[in-house]
Amino acid sequence: MGQPSDPRGNLVRPYAVTRGRTEPRRDIPIEAVLVASQAAVQESRFAGHDKYRIAVLCEPRAQSLAEIAAYSRLPLGVARVLVADMVADGLLSLHSAAPKEGFTERMDLLERVLSGLRKL
Repeated sequence: MGQPSDPRGNLVRPYAVTRGRTEPRRDIPIEAVLVASQAAVQESRFAGHDKYRIAVLCEPRAQSLAEIAAYSRLPLGVARVLVADMVADGLLSLHSAAPKEGFTERMDLLERVLSGLRKL
């Protein structure tokens, strides 16, 4: 039996996946809901392994950006760049984005939710 392979050999630096980019083309909130059509899944086959995997995740049911990062085992920043590219290329549809209210209102809502969860 051969020597076990070095697990580090399977790792790819995140910046290599995004071609060195760290900023997405557009800001997509972590809670944004994304969907891929069957046609988008077929088209993404030629867009690279990670984009294809994301499209397959989003085809049967809508996924949030956070879920996409978790299920694909990609760092959130990498997933954010790839998803933004896929939205811009028409491979994913963005069905919800950040609420229209400002940061303060969003933080108030999150604090109320957290308080409610603590009371459970």
